[in-house]
Amino acid sequence: MAREDNRRNKRDEEQDNEFIDRLVHINRVAKTVKGGRNMSFAALVIVGDEKGRVGFGKGKAREVPEAIRKATEEAKKTMIRVPLREGRTLHHDVRGRHGAGKIVMRSAPPGTGVIAGGPMRAVLECLGVQDVVGKSVGTSNPYNMVRATFDALKRMESPRMIANKRGKKVAEIVERRNDGASAPEALEA
Repeated sequence: MAREDNRRNKRDEEQDNEFIDRLVHINRVAKTVKGGRNMSFAALVIVGDEKGRVGFGKGKAREVPEAIRKATEEAKKTMIRVPLREGRTLHHDVRGRHGAGKIVMRSAPPGTGVIAGGPMRAVLECLGVQDVVGKSVGTSNPYNMVRATFDALKRMESPRMIANKRGKKVAEIVERRNDGASAPEALEA
């Protein structure tokens, strides 16, 4: 029995080592009851493997460390996989929104870095994106910004996914991207 517990602990430790986590926001909240106020803490945590998987979670407890632990556990359960271009940037420009929070993310050439603010930056770094430009408009509420970022990431499609949808070959899709054929060529007179 002790051997099984030991194996389980080692497996859990190995899983924990492959993920990085970022604490985005801590909030002190109060519930008013008959005897006064019950104080507790809410935490928002981003977890990722820097290889295309990322998740977020919220946790609430009387103590900050316990709230962070709960948020981290939830984040690991709700991870999504995002296709990355060359393992460093996004395949295409993408928009996302949640509530009043709107975000735009654009792929960028090598060496650009992560140009994004606050919660969006934490999500992109945990995801493993190295070159991206992001802009957030509207609310600066960290919960809405994280959800808007995840909304955008869920819309991300690789050339293979697009080719399958359209019934074309991947080369045809990538060829259009390389030609910069986002707009039809003007007629020459």
